[in-house]
Amino acid sequence: MQTDINEQSKIDAYLEKCNYAKKMLESQIEIMIKDFTFNHGYNPVEHVKGRIKTEKSIREKLAKHNKEYTAENIEKYVKDIVGIRIVCSFLSDVFDMVYLISHTKNIIIKQREDYIKNPKDTGYMSYHLQVLIPIYLQEHAQFIECEIQIRTMAMDFWATLDHKISYKFQQAIPDEIKSQMYDYAQIIQELDKKMLDLNQIVQKYKKEL
Repeated sequence: MQTDINEQSKIDAYLEKCNYAKKMLESQIEIMIKDFTFNHGYNPVEHVKGRIKTEKSIREKLAKHNKEYTAENIEKYVKDIVGIRIVCSFLSDVFDMVYLISHTKNIIIKQREDYIKNPKDTGYMSYHLQVLIPIYLQEHAQFIECEIQIRTMAMDFWATLDHKISYKFQQAIPDEIKSQMYDYAQIIQELDKKMLDLNQIVQKYKKEL
């Protein structure tokens, strides 16, 4: 169904605000990483990727909730229009970044999902933060909800495969496949632990030099 011009204008205005929030959040994270690097002598982050959800994806998400494509419903039901993914080198770096984000003045934590401690049934692991980012337009503050995913390189590799496999099934993933996915994810988790142990040994030798 085609959206009327007035409603589309409201949607465009809200999505533009989301774009402002994305830029502000990316800037905050960049400053945070630079400050950490300066104080600790190394960069804990391999890369940061931000995105704005496409209107097609927004429509599909609203359709799952049986909601019309309106600006009001987008703001109420689609909480991940702005998405930021932070990929770290080691497991300890993930929790360092969670701590830094949690203690940043202009980022308000709304919800936490620790899928590292409690993986999904497919074995998916990541640390998710739902945050509120204030944007200031015409002297009024409005808070835009954004999603931040923080994970290691190994977790990111697995998350990509998890998404591709899950996407192949319109309904629930068969138990046989889900069980194997979980088992393989445990191998990824064990690799992360071994790499963390190796990094700690490296750091020990660096201190002795």
